[in-house]
Amino acid sequence: MRAISISHALPECHITFLGSGLEGYIPLMPPNVKCIHLPMDTVNEVDEHYIPHNPVESLHYAPLNVSGLRDRNRILAEFFAEQYPLLLIVDVSVEITILARLCGVPTIVVRQHGNRNDPAHLAAYQSASALLAPYPETMQRQEAKWLTDKTIYAGGLSRYNIMNGFEHPDKGFTVAVLTGSGGTSIDLRLICYLARHCSNWNFDVIGLPKPETKDLPENIMFHGHLQDPLELLVSASVVIGNAGHNTVMEMASLNKRFIAIPEDRPFDEQIQKAEILEELGLATVIEPQAFYQTDWQGLLSDIAQSSPDWTGIVVPEATNLAAEGILTVYKSIFS
Repeated sequence: MRAISISHALPECHITFLGSGLEGYIPLMPPNVKCIHLPMDTVNEVDEHYIPHNPVESLHYAPLNVSGLRDRNRILAEFFAEQYPLLLIVDVSVEITILARLCGVPTIVVRQHGNRNDPAHLAAYQSASALLAPYPETMQRQEAKWLTDKTIYAGGLSRYNIMNGFEHPDKGFTVAVLTGSGGTSIDLRLICYLARHCSNWNFDVIGLPKPETKDLPENIMFHGHLQDPLELLVSASVVIGNAGHNTVMEMASLNKRFIAIPEDRPFDEQIQKAEILEELGLATVIEPQAFYQTDWQGLLSDIAQSSPDWTGIVVPEATNLAAEGILTVYKSIFS
């Protein structure tokens, strides 16, 4: 979705999306985008000589004897040769960045939060012509100057329009609970616990389908997977969700009171993002291990009295700034 948003701001460019599982997104792409569908790079039944454990410090994912990985890299290398000159935006594979560099193709690497000072990330960042941060510089931890100097801080992007200063509607005491698909500790047990201990609040659960279990608290409404939960998010007094990038940026664009629950992710990405939000006074962070030691009734009451100010996290010109940064790098290389 981020790539699609940026591509709309590059109407004069020839753009190719390379990836797996692109089919469902094609209707959202502008007409100047074509797709090259890549095979999955995971082991399958024909990979009889697959070697699962062969760690390489300078790479994150480089298994041996995986046919899909060979096919994927062959398609990429052929594309590099046929379409040159080109600038490759990598979101966010270290291995593809290094492959492009070995083929003599310049790259822009999209940055993520987390502890990314490992040899693999540093090699990718060093090999890139530029880095692109889909968040403002205020959300960047202290780091080496060469990294900051290389980074284009476009600001946050969200699928929702900016609504900073938005007055929260009076729908009573309502909490929207976001349960993502990437693995979450926000489960049925926790939701029922919240509902029973905060009986004066209503809970709209987004993502988790209604269970067949009987004897559920009456103040829970299960909405299942929603293509667009905007109406529920806007009408909620408080939102509870994980500290993933898209969720955080949606909270920023809607100026929501947010309880962030960081999950265990590679390189502590959500943990660091949640810490940054708490330092900036933008969210209340509850660790999963503290779920059942937290005074949720008092916490929700306190948060409901607060007035969040996410100004500057998501900016309306972020997509254009990212596009302008990409064009500037391209022209500096191929002028």
